[in-house]
Amino acid sequence: MKKPQFQSLPLLSLLILLLFLVIVDGARLGGWAPANPENPHVVEIGKFAVDAHNKEAKTDLKFDRVVKAETQVVSGVNYRITLAATTGGGAAAKNYEAVVWEKAWEKFISLTSFRPV
Repeated sequence: MKKPQFQSLPLLSLLILLLFLVIVDGARLGGWAPANPENPHVVEIGKFAVDAHNKEAKTDLKFDRVVKAETQVVSGVNYRITLAATTGGGAAAKNYEAVVWEKAWEKFISLTSFRPV
């Protein structure tokens, strides 16, 4: 009696590996990706977030710096930014998380959320 040959084992292994890679890549699609907090555009988005929050909440926060930034590709780009801002008068900077939605090709930008962290 002949022993079964496992000629299809390498092919099966390759298919399983490819399926795994597709699943892992699909989990990242639409997810948040790190962004450089020193990128000039990210800094501008952070400044916009503080200005928009000040108008909405009638506050007077002063933008200090971007601490952390992430992006998410949607119909445009969501920016989730942790930023430092002060209330003036020599007070220590506090951290806030802002989410800003931008569609650059339409020159559209909107503050989605702003909260202390």
